[in-house]
Amino acid sequence: VSLEYAMFSLGGMHMVKRVIIFVMDSVGIGALPDAEKFGDVGVNTLGNIAKASETFHIPNLKKLGIGNIDGLEMIGPYDNPIAAYGRSLEVSNEPFQTFPEGFPENIIKEFEEKTGRKVLCNKPYSGTEVIADYGEEHMKTGNVIVYTSADSVFQIAAHEEVVPLDELYKMCEIARKIMMGENQLARIIARPFVGELGNFERTANRRDYS
Repeated sequence: VSLEYAMFSLGGMHMVKRVIIFVMDSVGIGALPDAEKFGDVGVNTLGNIAKASETFHIPNLKKLGIGNIDGLEMIGPYDNPIAAYGRSLEVSNEPFQTFPEGFPENIIKEFEEKTGRKVLCNKPYSGTEVIADYGEEHMKTGNVIVYTSADSVFQIAAHEEVVPLDELYKMCEIARKIMMGENQLARIIARPFVGELGNFERTANRRDYS
């Protein structure tokens, strides 16, 4: 469920026969009217990045008019943008499931049977804290760390030297098929990490399965 406005820009102001649309996931530009229901009042992913980063630089998007959209004043407007621009919201709101108590036993059992690996954790957890708390046992046993959050996600964390990336991604594909229908949630996320006990860190090899 998107809790933020999505941005759009359409290049060219003349009649066109073909339009190319780029979708940038997780680049919300402000809270939707119903954000309070989800505890997301005041969210503005892109705006917060713009304010927090000293290296934030998007000249081409600015030319398209992104800084002219309400709620993105921190980016700065562009005189005479070369595209149409605006923000949009979802037509319908059908929230995906969340699992605040962890995933049911039947889901975990099916996941273990189909992947050949046992599961550690299975509860809501911070991504950095879960590898700190379960990383050692994972390294010793090869069991993977499965956890969720307040969001509709099934996350699988594994050390890249214990579970190769190809295997981790395959496990995510298996989980994606399991978490459909009655169990449908928004995303399966591969969360690989590296390092040693006391110094684990996540890598850039994350992969999302929406």
